[in-house]
Amino acid sequence: MFALTPRLTLRPGWFEDAPALAQAIGHEAVVNRLARAPCSYTPADAETFLSLPRGATEPRFVIVERSGDHRLIGGIGLHRAENGDHELGYWLTPNAWGRGYATEAGRAVLAIARHALPLTRLTAYHHADNPASGAVLRKLGFVETGRSQRWSLARGGTVAAVDFALDLDAAAAPFAGTMPIAA
Repeated sequence: MFALTPRLTLRPGWFEDAPALAQAIGHEAVVNRLARAPCSYTPADAETFLSLPRGATEPRFVIVERSGDHRLIGGIGLHRAENGDHELGYWLTPNAWGRGYATEAGRAVLAIARHALPLTRLTAYHHADNPASGAVLRKLGFVETGRSQRWSLARGGTVAAVDFALDLDAAAAPFAGTMPIAA
C-alpha cells in the first residue's frame, strides 16, 4: 500500500532502504522517543526492522519527502499492541521536525485505517517528555485517556507516557475525507 500527501510519499520500506533508514533514525534524540529502537541504530538494525512480518491490518511505511532529493525522513504505521488494540506510531529525523510532516503523514494513515482497514479504534502514546508528539496526536483527533509507564529500549527502562485513543467511526472525526491510496 502507498499513500501520497501534498508533500510526502508513504510507501513500504524496502531492504535497499536500510542505509537511509539507519541514517534517518540513528539520532539519540529520535531513538530516545521510541519504544523498540536500540540506542545505537545500525544498518543491521534497519535490515532487521525492514524484514519484520506485518499483518493485514498493520501497514508500515517509510516517509519520503517528495521535494528535493526525495530523502527518507521518517516512519509511520499501525501495529497490534500487546493489549490487542491497533496503535499508531511514528518518528521523523530531527531536520524534518517542526514542518508539519508528522501530522500530514498521520492524516494519510488515519484515512487508510478508516477507509481500507476493518478498524474502528486506534490508540497511541508519547513519552511525557516529548510534548510535540502529543500536539500531533491532538491535531489528528486523538484524545488523552490517561498516563502510564512504557518501555524504551534506548533508555533501558520504563518512562512516563501519555496515552491517547481515537474512535475512527466518530461522525465528526477530523480529516475523514478521502486520501489517494493504492494497494
